[in-house]
Amino acid sequence: MLFFQKDPTLEQQGHNLLEAVWAKFPGLARNQIALTWIVYDDPVIVNTGGAISAAEFWQYPVRGFSYRGVERIYPASVVKLFYLVAIHEWLETEMVQGSPELDRAIADMIRDSSNDATSLVLDVLSGTTSGPELPPQLFQTWAHQRNIVNRYYQALGWQELQGVNLNQKPWGDGPYGRERQFLGEALENRNMLTTDAIARLLHGIIGGVAVSRDRSKTMMQLLRRSLQPVELPPGEENQVMGFLGEGLPSQAKLWSKAGWTSRVRHDAAYIEVPYAQPYLLVVFTEGRLNSQNREILPTLSHLVLQKMADLTP
Repeated sequence: MLFFQKDPTLEQQGHNLLEAVWAKFPGLARNQIALTWIVYDDPVIVNTGGAISAAEFWQYPVRGFSYRGVERIYPASVVKLFYLVAIHEWLETEMVQGSPELDRAIADMIRDSSNDATSLVLDVLSGTTSGPELPPQLFQTWAHQRNIVNRYYQALGWQELQGVNLNQKPWGDGPYGRERQFLGEALENRNMLTTDAIARLLHGIIGGVAVSRDRSKTMMQLLRRSLQPVELPPGEENQVMGFLGEGLPSQAKLWSKAGWTSRVRHDAAYIEVPYAQPYLLVVFTEGRLNSQNREILPTLSHLVLQKMADLTP
């Protein structure tokens, strides 16, 4: 069962906003976008500091709209959300020991989307390291270890996690050695996620039930983005300009994780504005030209915000 309930009003609004996006950006094909949109009606059960137990939280119904939300798509750096939750689970259960250097890597992985920092986090999670190619038997052992994050998420039993893959490091120039060996000749082992899966994970974080209340709070602090222009670092590393945050007013509150390559541009966000109900929005776009288009996600974000004002009583 999906964690959200489909709603006729939201369904209509969702299709209307997609039609508006396709009209404005004719180069964005209908199979080059995926979207999951969750609306938090009163009583709002997220961003409460973990006031609701996990068992109670997952029983609360929430409304949602999904377009191609089950399509497996390369997630780029949005996968770092899953590594964030996993490393906090490992720390909470003392599977690994914390350190200032690990804390620095976790923060840089989310705030700056550092691939180098993520490399260390995944090494700690799996007990593996990058390096030269390995002979078959050693490689098999190494690959089994690297898949520990996949096994952790599959053990949760979430419908949204069926068919996802979470075992690769993100790269700048690309993988070499055993990392390229692990990726596969045809890249068949690359990371793959769905917008529905990401929405459920982010829903748990902002609900205060990802790992623990305190660890969810820590994750939320890392995901918080300033919308004040003077506070934004230059370039896409600020994860606001060219993404969903750019389509929001300055008084909005944003928690997000973006991802982009030469072929994809994605964002996953939880948003609060003074005049509407809080909402969660995950958007994936594919295609070389679309990935370079810095207007699609802000435009879609602005349209969703307008719909939220209409949906709020």
